[in-house]
Amino acid sequence: MAAPAGTGSWFPALAAGVSLLKCLFINAYHSTDFEVHRNWLAVTHSLPVSRWYHENTSEWTLDYPPLFAWFEFGLSQVGRHFDSNMLQVQNLNYASRATVLFQRLSVILTDVVFIYAVRECCRCVQEQKGSRDVLSRPSFVLAVLLLWNFGLLIVDHVHFQYNGFLFGFLLLSVAKHLQSRHLQGALLFSVLLNLKHIYLYVAPAYGVYLLRSYCFTDSRAVRWSSFSLRRLLALGSIVTAVCALSFGPFIVMGQLPQVLSRLFPFKRGLCHAYWAPNIWALYNVLDKVLGVLGVRLRLLEEAELPRASMTGGLVQEFQHSVLPSISPSITLICTLLSILPAVASIWWRPRGARGFLRCLLLCALGSFMFGWHVHEKAVLLAILPLSILAVENREDAGIFLLLSTTGHYSLFPLLFTAADLPIKVCLMLMFTVFSFTALRKLHSSRGSLLRQVEVIYLLGLVVVAVACEVIFPLSPWRQRLPFLPLLATSVYCSVGVSYSFLRLYITLLRPDDKPKQP
Repeated sequence: MAAPAGTGSWFPALAAGVSLLKCLFINAYHSTDFEVHRNWLAVTHSLPVSRWYHENTSEWTLDYPPLFAWFEFGLSQVGRHFDSNMLQVQNLNYASRATVLFQRLSVILTDVVFIYAVRECCRCVQEQKGSRDVLSRPSFVLAVLLLWNFGLLIVDHVHFQYNGFLFGFLLLSVAKHLQSRHLQGALLFSVLLNLKHIYLYVAPAYGVYLLRSYCFTDSRAVRWSSFSLRRLLALGSIVTAVCALSFGPFIVMGQLPQVLSRLFPFKRGLCHAYWAPNIWALYNVLDKVLGVLGVRLRLLEEAELPRASMTGGLVQEFQHSVLPSISPSITLICTLLSILPAVASIWWRPRGARGFLRCLLLCALGSFMFGWHVHEKAVLLAILPLSILAVENREDAGIFLLLSTTGHYSLFPLLFTAADLPIKVCLMLMFTVFSFTALRKLHSSRGSLLRQVEVIYLLGLVVVAVACEVIFPLSPWRQRLPFLPLLATSVYCSVGVSYSFLRLYITLLRPDDKPKQP
């Protein structure tokens, strides 16, 4: 028999340990995102609200929803006691020691939301009765997989962002749905959407699940006699109230079009500078290969081909050389088609909150695979929630190992200095070794959780890592083809992410309730 999990005395120790580790990275390398958020602190502190989404002194203009702007405003009220110069809009690229300390600490301290969410998620998983070994406790393994997640550590506390704070709202919302507290889950997700709009990726899963499993009280079939108008109005009131609180002031000022133009900047191009490992990375490379072959076979004239700037790490709009160029509308259609079977499944065949969680993962990965200007960091939107399923189901554990290893390695190019190499290698090795060891022990597996082809693929990832991180920097190609490692990383990892996406779909659409063993 299984019993609901709890968190023992080990949880505070885990949380405190990872917080101390984050403190060690305060003086580490930080990316341009550090200046992005410093600028937003200055904009929200120094300018009236009416100027927030118009200010463009810095190229890093405010492009998050209004609730996040108010979050920055709140941080600025504390930041002025550290160094008021950081709050001057004209002080571009300002990074005094006090500024670095404040911004780093702000990420660490706001991660308390993430820590609380992890505790709630741990209480939702099922424990095996009589398990004494801590590695045999799903709640402990889940806590480590979330709190010590490699991607969050390097993206937030080295590269610099506030993903932990935001993922805290997502995981807490998921936990509330697992606890059948649907209104609380809806409220938390509405707040999250108004903090960062990238979570629109998973909004279809929330909308369909709440409509089908909360507004329709009969889980067996869609009958209008079981439809609750009161529940629908309650959900609608929550969403409307949060959006009104967030966007209301800008609607009153007549600035909604300006805000939306900042939130959805389609002029940035199909791919981000660091290619996300998705279908468009494969598409770009295929276009490049066809162009080169066409020229060498004299089927195409090199002078007639548009310059494929996507291989130069740039982010502006460009034309593909041979294949049809991709527009935002095409990526939208592809994304909707990729998630349609998932949302249709939870409508016609509800499987409770865990069916919703599986649909959420597929919406996240579908948007990651086919979306416009996707950031490589968005893969964490699937890896973190998948941790919950991984500690409960053996097949999901195998998918998690493949997706997390591949997705995490795809983040390596974010930390590109020589000093960062040992940090990212050691952190990823520790997390990956723990994941493989703990999940195999948790599921009492006599064999590997991975299939043979998956093991071979991950071994190939080691070869790619050595080639990109060790051999290439010492080779003469470094100056002539500086973006070759980035291309190789994105293309190789896109294969693993695509494969994981397909395997997750199989587990959702499989007729029987119990997934087959790999």
